[in-house]
Amino acid sequence: MQTANLLKQKLTEIDGRDYGHYQSLSGCYDFNRFTLILQQIPQDPYAPPQAGIYRVQVRRDDPHIVNFSTDSRVRRIAFSDFLARTFFDVSRKIAGKRRGTGYSGIITIDRPGQSILKRNSVVITKERIEVRCFVGLPAEGRRIVSESATHMLFEALPHIVEQSLLAENIDQQALQRHIEVAEDAEYLRSKLDSRGLVAFVADNSILPRESGASDRPMVTTSVVPFSAPDSLVTKIDLPHAGSISGMGIPKGVTLITGGGYHGKSTLLEALEVGIYNHIPGDGRERCVSNEQTVKIRSYSGRSVVKTDISSFINGLPFGKETTSFCTANASGSTSQAASIMEAIESGAEVLLMDEDTCATNFIVRDSKMQQLVAKEDEPITPFIDKVRQLYTEKNISTVLVLGGVGDYFDVADHVIQMTEYRPTDVTCRAREIAAQSPLKRRMEAESHPITLRDRIPLAESFDALNTYGKFRIFAREVDRLHFGRQVVDLTDLEQLVELSQTRAIGYALEYAKKYMDEKTPLHDVIQRVIKDIDEKGIDVISSRICGHFAQFRGLELAFALNRFRSLSVL
Repeated sequence: MQTANLLKQKLTEIDGRDYGHYQSLSGCYDFNRFTLILQQIPQDPYAPPQAGIYRVQVRRDDPHIVNFSTDSRVRRIAFSDFLARTFFDVSRKIAGKRRGTGYSGIITIDRPGQSILKRNSVVITKERIEVRCFVGLPAEGRRIVSESATHMLFEALPHIVEQSLLAENIDQQALQRHIEVAEDAEYLRSKLDSRGLVAFVADNSILPRESGASDRPMVTTSVVPFSAPDSLVTKIDLPHAGSISGMGIPKGVTLITGGGYHGKSTLLEALEVGIYNHIPGDGRERCVSNEQTVKIRSYSGRSVVKTDISSFINGLPFGKETTSFCTANASGSTSQAASIMEAIESGAEVLLMDEDTCATNFIVRDSKMQQLVAKEDEPITPFIDKVRQLYTEKNISTVLVLGGVGDYFDVADHVIQMTEYRPTDVTCRAREIAAQSPLKRRMEAESHPITLRDRIPLAESFDALNTYGKFRIFAREVDRLHFGRQVVDLTDLEQLVELSQTRAIGYALEYAKKYMDEKTPLHDVIQRVIKDIDEKGIDVISSRICGHFAQFRGLELAFALNRFRSLSVL
C-alpha cells in the first residue's frame, strides 16, 4: 500500500498533462482513517460515472466507524442500503456540482430509489465496509487540473467519508429504523403463505405517488391513507412495530374494481412493488406481496421463441403451431399469452393484471361476439375461462383490475371496490348480481391441462460484442438494455424499479452462458445464476469490480432473456 503523500506528489507531477495521465494514479493509498483504491480511472472527463471505480475501505473494528450487527441477510442488506443513501446525500451536498469539463468535480455513488435493495455500491464483509464511488477528477478541456484534484481527494472525499461513515455523524435512530422497517417487511412477507394470503396492505399506508415520473409518496393534504374493509382485516404482530392491521388479499382470484380515478391501479401498483422492502417514509413500508408475484401485460411487437401458448391460443390460421410458438412481432393477445406461460415456466405464484394494459380479446369474449364469431373461427381461449384452472392446477393466484368486465364476477373469489381510494369488500353484492344475471356467454376452455414446454437456451444467442468487436453491456434507461449489438426492450417488465437492476441483468445474462450446455432448461439456468449470486454476492456476475449493480429476481432475469430477438432454444 502506498502513502497518501505519494498520491499528492503524483498529482503535482501530472498537472496540465492530457487527461489520460490520471490513469497513472491507479493503486492503493493509505489515508489513515480509510484506504482509497483507485481501481478504474476513465481516460476522458466526459466518461459516465459507471466508467470509474474508486473504492473507499474502512475497518469495522475501528471504534470510530459506524457499525451494526449483520447476522442476517436482511440486516446486512438494509445496513449497506442505508450507508449507500447516506454517502449519496452527503456527496451531493459537498461535491455534487461540476467544476470544469465533463464530470469534473463530482463525487457520487449509484443513486438508490425507494426500495431497500442488495447493492454492490456498498459491500460489507466481516472485516470491512467498502464504498464504491465515482470521483470526477477535474479537467479544463482535456488538461489535468492537479490543484482541484488534490482538493477533491484530500479534502472533499475525506469529509464525505467522515460524514457518512463515522459513528458520531450518523443518525443512529434513523439507521435503527431503516433496519427495523426492512426486518418487519421481510417478516410480514414470510407470513403471507401460512395466512393463505398473496399480499397485505397495512392500514394508514400512503399508496399514491408524487407523479407518474416519481416513485416518491404524494404528500398533499388530499391523500387518503389506506384503510382495510372489515371483512378483509388481517392482524399480525411484527418484531419491531408490534401489532398492526391491514387488508389481506387471499389466494385465489381477486378483482379490484370501481370507477375511473378511484384508486384501482394505484392499489395494483403497490402490489407490484410489494416484492421489495421500502425505506421509512415511503408510505408502503408494510405493503408486501408474495415474492413470486408477476405483473403481466400485453406488449405488441415483442418476439416469442418456441413457447407453448396452446393453453390460451390454438388453431391459428394456416396451421401455425402454438405448442412451440414463434414470432418476431407478437400481437396483443399472443404477447400476453406468452408472458403468462413464461411466468409459469419461471416459477410465478401470483399474476397481476390491469385491464388498461391487457389485450381485450384475451381478457374476455362476450356472448354477442360468441354468436357472431364461431368458436372454430376464434383461436383465443380468453383468460376468464382459464383463470380458475390456473389456480386449481398450478396454485397460481390472480389479482385483476377491472372496471368494465362484470363477467368476471362469476369466477372471482373476492371482489374489492375502490371508491375515492377507499376499499370495500363487495364480494356478496357481486355474487348477487352474477346470480341475478346469469352468464349468456359460453365457457370456451378446453378440458386439457395447462402445459409447459421445456426450453433449453443456447449460449450462442447472447453475444456481448458490439460492431467493433468490443465487450459492451450497459443501460441508460430502466427499460432498455444494450447488449452487444442489440437493444433489448424491457418495457413490459414493470417491476424493475432501478437502473442498476437493468445493468446487473445484462451482466447476469452474459454470466448465465456458463450454464447453457445444450442440456439445461431455461428455468434451471436462471436458478443456478441466482444461487451463485446468493452465495457469492452480486459481484460474481462480472469479471471486473463495479459499484452499479442492484438485486433482481430470477423472474426478471428470465423475462429479459425471453425478450432477446436473437434467442435460440432447443
